[in-house]
Amino acid sequence: MTQIHNEIMSGYDAAKSRRNSWEALWKECYQYALPQQESYDGFSGGRNRTADIYDGTAMDSVEQLAASLLGNLTPPWSQWFGLTPGPDMPKQDSELLAPALEKAARLLQSHLDKSNFTTEMHQAFLDVIVGGTAILLFEESQPGDYSAFRFKAIPLSTIALEEGRRTGRLDTVYREVSMTLQEMQDRFADIDLPSKVIERGVKDSNASFAVLETVTPNGLTYDYAAFLTEDMTEPLLLATGQYAQSPFIAFRWMKSPGEIYGRSPVMKSLPDIKTANKVVELILKNASIAVSGVWQADDDGVINLENIELTPGSIIPKAVGSKGLTPLEMPSNFDVSQIVLEDLRSRIRHALLVDRLGMIGQRQMTATEVLERSAEMALLLGATYGRLQSELLTPLIQRAYGILRRRGEVPDIDIDGRLVTLDYRSPLALGQRQNNIQNTLYWINSALAMGPEAATAVNLPAAIRHLGQALGVPSDLIREEIILSNPETIEPNQGDQS
Repeated sequence: MTQIHNEIMSGYDAAKSRRNSWEALWKECYQYALPQQESYDGFSGGRNRTADIYDGTAMDSVEQLAASLLGNLTPPWSQWFGLTPGPDMPKQDSELLAPALEKAARLLQSHLDKSNFTTEMHQAFLDVIVGGTAILLFEESQPGDYSAFRFKAIPLSTIALEEGRRTGRLDTVYREVSMTLQEMQDRFADIDLPSKVIERGVKDSNASFAVLETVTPNGLTYDYAAFLTEDMTEPLLLATGQYAQSPFIAFRWMKSPGEIYGRSPVMKSLPDIKTANKVVELILKNASIAVSGVWQADDDGVINLENIELTPGSIIPKAVGSKGLTPLEMPSNFDVSQIVLEDLRSRIRHALLVDRLGMIGQRQMTATEVLERSAEMALLLGATYGRLQSELLTPLIQRAYGILRRRGEVPDIDIDGRLVTLDYRSPLALGQRQNNIQNTLYWINSALAMGPEAATAVNLPAAIRHLGQALGVPSDLIREEIILSNPETIEPNQGDQS
């Protein structure tokens, strides 16, 4: 291998070594909060992983929080983002390009809706809630497929990550994946595999081989390399390539300074989750004792305890004059387990935001209550939403736009924040704008209520445009210039004189 490939393998060994300190914590989090998930332990499907789980509060809370994130960040079949002209775009070009950008955003959303984005995104949200870090693989489909996009949530156990010094994102990815001979030949065209690999793959079509895929940043692009590591004294290079945007989108719930991998709400509430699980286990054991009882009998050498069955209707013989089986009386019956359990469950729900992000449809709510709930949600998830927007949503849309741009389906313009910018329109994004919207409306209503002289200070067309942008109205529906049908009837200082 070349020097560059040796550096890649050295970087992988270092990243995997740093990941090892997290594995015990990840395994414990998945064991109690998402035991049915094959994201960490790597066991084959169909295994019963809930045999040691006695309390399902954490599992229910994780499911509800993941559904809430999906519905408030990337709601299915809803236009949760838009593309608008940036501040550096000339005004005349902005007016012409706005409709084309909105059309591109709707096309992009259509490809997302027709792909498996929703199902895999929900799985990734489960991973980030439990493990603190999630990885979404975003690949381009074959030409002619129903959608141009294909997604897959990657198990945390197969990934080693490094944080970029320049970007602060998890942009260096090492992925361990098992492939059959046919899968390697389909994915890596014109490869010259060792004879022993071919013989084993031909003999057993289900035989799998360990492959390492790497994506490392190189300036503004990303280098790709794949190595065969199965039974190899030295990794065999299978393929190399380059991406304009990384196909691996790694994101975190939150992180501590100096750490690479993220921290999750399940990690914060893990002591309460384990304690609640143990309390329920002890309650069930106590219930079993209460049902069957604890008994004592004289050891007279005659009674055979192995033949006694404590079942309804059974007759247990005893010697004449003996006490036979006697129940053992407990010293007290002071039970505080339910009090402790309810307190633990309440703290688990609070840590996983279930009590604060409850489903709105649980009861009838007024419009004001809905707005207040959205504002509260934006306040609670403000820091987390900022990180998810930076590490998940923006790279996701840039990657999707890059694929459609290469296919010639969208305008040949970069989403750089200057010429073209992203406009997030999800319920959570709109909730963060509610305060600004309410303040603007309050000011307009107050000015109009003060009379005609005060009303002249309000530029109503500009105010309408501002509210439309704040509410996520598509930019092609907002007219940049208001054309007055009869401007001679407008008195000076009334309306928009521009």
